[in-house]
Amino acid sequence: MAKVSCVLTNNPKAGVIARAENMNVPVKTFSKAEMKSEQFLTFLSENADFIVLAGFLLMVPKAIISKFKGRMINIHPALLPKYGGKGMYGMNVHKAVVENQEKESGITIHYVNEYYDEGTIIFQKAVNLLESDTPEDVAAKIHILEQENFPVIIENVLKELHAG
Repeated sequence: MAKVSCVLTNNPKAGVIARAENMNVPVKTFSKAEMKSEQFLTFLSENADFIVLAGFLLMVPKAIISKFKGRMINIHPALLPKYGGKGMYGMNVHKAVVENQEKESGITIHYVNEYYDEGTIIFQKAVNLLESDTPEDVAAKIHILEQENFPVIIENVLKELHAG
C-alpha cells in the first residue's frame, strides 16, 4: 500500500493542505522559482520514490522529469489526446467538451514527460454524456471517475514498479 510522505503544492490556498494536515501528512509549499532549484530536486530525491500530480498546472522542470522518469504520473480530466495541452485544465476542458457536443468524456492517467499531457497513457475511462449536460455536469461525472479510478491505478503502477 502506498504511503503519502508529503504533499507539495505551489498554491498556499489549496484545499489539499487542510486535508493533508488532518491526516498528519507534512505539507510543503513552493514557488515556481523554487521548483526549478537544485535544492528542490534534492528534497524530492531524498523524500520521494514516486510522484503523483493532481490538479498541478505548472510545467515540471526537465531535471525532475529526468530524475523521476517512469515514476511520476498525472491525471487529466479528458480522454487524451483530445482536450490536452497548455490551458486545458478543469472547467476549461469541460466547457470545450460541451461546446463541441462530445458524446463522451473521461479521464486519462499518464506518465509525465516534458510536454503537457503527452506522456505515455497508463489508463483511460470514459463516461457517456447527455446533450443536456452542462460543463458542471461533466465535471461531476469526471470527479466520480477520478475518485473511483485514480487510487487503484496508483496502487497498480506502484506494484508493477516494485515487481520489476
